[in-house]
Amino acid sequence: MNNKNIAVINLNISNLGSITRALKKLNYKSIVTNEIKDLNNSSHIIFPGVGSFDKGVEKLKKHNLYDNLFNLIEIKKKPFLGICLGMQLLGSVGHENNKEEKGLDILKGNIEKIEKKNDKIKIPHVGWNEVNQIKKDKIFKNIKNNTDFYFIHSYHLKLVNKDYVISYTNHGNNFVSCVRKKNIYGVQFHPEKSLNNGLHLINNFLKINA
Repeated sequence: MNNKNIAVINLNISNLGSITRALKKLNYKSIVTNEIKDLNNSSHIIFPGVGSFDKGVEKLKKHNLYDNLFNLIEIKKKPFLGICLGMQLLGSVGHENNKEEKGLDILKGNIEKIEKKNDKIKIPHVGWNEVNQIKKDKIFKNIKNNTDFYFIHSYHLKLVNKDYVISYTNHGNNFVSCVRKKNIYGVQFHPEKSLNNGLHLINNFLKINA
């Protein structure tokens, strides 16, 4: 068993089975939790997510994680991987279910719905799609450019600072599919559902130290 202490954030709105199985397959121990003490004691934090932005913010506040998570990853620089909603909640503002909610504001930018330019553009965006790496980063070490990863989402993060963008994906328009801000990574796709390349990406992240 690898000597890392992985905390997987549980807001009770996500299916956590895929990510915990992926970590087990990679021979990592993990704890599924919404307790700040567990996040404090972890070596790495993974924040998976499906669901709406407003519900995610609500659950973060309910479990006293809204300010604490900001402190852990933005101030204390603990390695962090946000997946799908877990990435979007790093943004500034989300509009979903006719509600405007403030995100963690770690990545400046709003969460916007995918634009339906024509009938060929299906929303939600579900299935395999190419991830176009625009810069080299260790999260994609030994993963070829334009590799397919699995997506399921209707919204995306429109970043202000394009320097944080590692990859784009096209679904009608280009949208940000992977970001990095120092110790903080976010992916719009689901590596835990993306077979061997997804496992490889998760393993790359877990080799990153603060």
